[in-house]
Amino acid sequence: MVQYQAEFKPEGDVIVVTFPDVGYGATQGTTEAEALEMATDFLVMAIGDLIKQGKQLPPASSRRGRKYRWIKLPALAGVKTELYRELKDSRMRKAELARRLGISRGNMDRLFDLHHSTRLELLEAAFAALGRRLSIGVEKAA
Repeated sequence: MVQYQAEFKPEGDVIVVTFPDVGYGATQGTTEAEALEMATDFLVMAIGDLIKQGKQLPPASSRRGRKYRWIKLPALAGVKTELYRELKDSRMRKAELARRLGISRGNMDRLFDLHHSTRLELLEAAFAALGRRLSIGVEKAA
């Protein structure tokens, strides 16, 4: 599960949401529910942008206070984010991973695109090529 803390700050008739660990951008909503939805969308966009740029992903830090909330990436985006972290940690190049998986460069880029649907079998194979195993858990909804 990939998650980051967001700061929710009421400003006039909107709630402004920022992610201090991500370091750029903001979103907003007119209600708490809308701000939460926008925060999730923003986090997917921001992490996806860092991945496209080939940058290291920032670690999530814990902050205290009522204005901070943990925002989780949707499941598929979270798995792809973890795969990207494993690739960066392994120092393997994308081209080598593509070769091991028998896929094209275009398919490799889609493998890390947080908005693109990817077969679970391909994600499992990619983790295996990096010496990792994908495990999925289920927990009670809050």
